[in-house]
Amino acid sequence: MSSVLYDAQGPKAKRRNVVISVVFVAVLAAVLWWMYDMLDEKGQLEWVLWKPFFHAEAWSTYLWPGLLNTLKAAALSMIIALPLGAFLGIARLSDHAWVRVPAGVVVEFFRAIPVLVLMIFGLALFSEYTNVSTDDRPLYAVVTGLVLYNASVLAEIVRAGILSLPRGQAEAASAIGLRKNQVMRFILLPQAVTAMLPAIVSQLVVIVKDTALGGAVLTFPDLMASVSPMSSYYGANTIASFTVVALIYIALNFSLTTFASWLERRLRQAKKSTGAVVGADTVEELSTPGEHVEGQK
Repeated sequence: MSSVLYDAQGPKAKRRNVVISVVFVAVLAAVLWWMYDMLDEKGQLEWVLWKPFFHAEAWSTYLWPGLLNTLKAAALSMIIALPLGAFLGIARLSDHAWVRVPAGVVVEFFRAIPVLVLMIFGLALFSEYTNVSTDDRPLYAVVTGLVLYNASVLAEIVRAGILSLPRGQAEAASAIGLRKNQVMRFILLPQAVTAMLPAIVSQLVVIVKDTALGGAVLTFPDLMASVSPMSSYYGANTIASFTVVALIYIALNFSLTTFASWLERRLRQAKKSTGAVVGADTVEELSTPGEHVEGQK
C-alpha cells in the first residue's frame, strides 16, 4: 500500500530486506556468542561471582546507598536546571538586547564546556572559596556541573520549542490586547511544553547518566562508585558488578521515558478533548488595565 510518504516495496526490495535482516541477526548472534565464550573462558560467568547480587547484603551495603546518592544528585540538578533553562530560553527571545545578549552568552559559554570540566571546576571552587565540608563537596560539584551544562541545553530546547509554534498565534494574542509576557505565559508556553517534552526528557536522562562522572572522577559515592568496593569485597567480580549497575541505570532511564511518554499522551488528549472557549470577559481580564478588546465598549 502506497501513500504520499511511503512507496510500497516491490518483490526485489522485500527479498533484499529479508536477506539483510537474516544477515544482521546472524552477525548479532555471532557477536553475542563470542562475548559469552570469552567471558566463560575468563571465568566471569561463574555463579560465585553473581551470587552476591541475589542477597540483601550487596544491595543494602553498596547498591542502595549509591542509588540514593545518584537519585539525589539527579533530582537536585533537575529541580534547578529546569526553571533556570526555561528562564534563559525565554530571555534569549527578549526584544531587549540587554536581556537577550547576556542570556545568549551564558548559554553558549556553558553549553560549549564539557560537563566533567564544570564538575572539576566546581569542586575546586567549593574547596577554595566556601566552607562546604569535604564530604559534601563532591555532591555540590556534581550538581553544579550538571546544572550549568544542562540548563544551557534546556534553554535551547525551550527557545526552539517556542519558535516552532506558528507566528500567527502570538500575533492574534497581541491583537486582542494581551501583553507580551501574557502571550508567553498563556498562549505560547502551554503549547510548546508538549512539543518540547520528548527533548526535555532526553536531557533529563542525560542528567541521570552524567552523575556517573562524579563517581568515576570526583569520588562522589554514587551508583557507579559502588562498583569498585563491591567488586573488591566479592572477589573481583567487576564484570558482574558493572552489569548489575548498568541494568539499574537502564531501569531508571526506561522508567523516566515511559512516564514522559504517558504524560505526553495525556497532554495531547487533553488538548484534543477540550472545547473551552475564552469569552470576552476573560480576555478583558487578561488585558492590561484600561485596555479592552477592539469593538467592545
